[in-house]
Amino acid sequence: MEETTGLLEKIRQHDKLSIALNENCTILLPEDVMRVLRKPHRLSFYYFQYMEKGTATFKTDLNEFTINTGELVFGFPNQIFTKLPYDINMRQYALSFDEQTLTQLPGAYPFLVNPFNVNTMTFDPATQQRVKNLLSGLFQLLHTSGKQKKAEVILAHLHTLLTEFNTAYFEQYQSQHGTTGSKLSKYIAFKLAVETQLTEQHDVQSIADQLALTSSTLYAIVKEFGGVSPKEWIINRLMMEAQRKLQYSDISVKELAYELGFSDPGYFSRLFKKSIGKSVSQYLAELKDLSHN
Repeated sequence: MEETTGLLEKIRQHDKLSIALNENCTILLPEDVMRVLRKPHRLSFYYFQYMEKGTATFKTDLNEFTINTGELVFGFPNQIFTKLPYDINMRQYALSFDEQTLTQLPGAYPFLVNPFNVNTMTFDPATQQRVKNLLSGLFQLLHTSGKQKKAEVILAHLHTLLTEFNTAYFEQYQSQHGTTGSKLSKYIAFKLAVETQLTEQHDVQSIADQLALTSSTLYAIVKEFGGVSPKEWIINRLMMEAQRKLQYSDISVKELAYELGFSDPGYFSRLFKKSIGKSVSQYLAELKDLSHN
């Protein structure tokens, strides 16, 4: 697995903002950057690719999927992201920006916490046209010759674009889950709390206290939106991170357990086997077999 820390700085297209936007691959990237992006890589920034026309296949973490014309794929910091080979002549936009750029935006975009655990979204024809126009306009702003556009102008366009994404995300997925706003906001807050202290705090009660909820209320909310208890959700998230590290790095079971916040490697191993259905050694053996096929 390739790390992308510092990569965005090499391709950023604004002096004050870490942001890059490519239209139909017209901006050639440095070869050392392409070498990283061709392989599975851990994102250190937000990434979005809108397919104006064509089909492309991607892999986020352990899930592979395909998007088509008028669809968007996205990846968030710490996800393992792979762009599988596709025709570079397709009409598409690729947008990247970092957390610092996000903090300068005027709005909140709950979809960036990804409460429904998805990495694609679709748009109706009218929204497709707006998204295409916004991306095209932002591309022109970033690549206009002469004096660079002010950061405020870039951020205003990015805010509008993310607002479109946020609206489409919840319109597409919220109706499928029959969600309500206040509960959803608490579920998003739960996910964010887990992410920010994933390897430090595995205690459900402390997260409930942090969110000003009783443990039973938190249980009901996470069960409704996530389908499992808070404890199971945290364990599943930890096991996903364990699989990421095993698949994309060379690490011992003991080191992995400590990195994920477990003081007892033996307990971690038993938990891994119970959750994944196979031991760490079996999992690694299967990965090795797959890599030789």
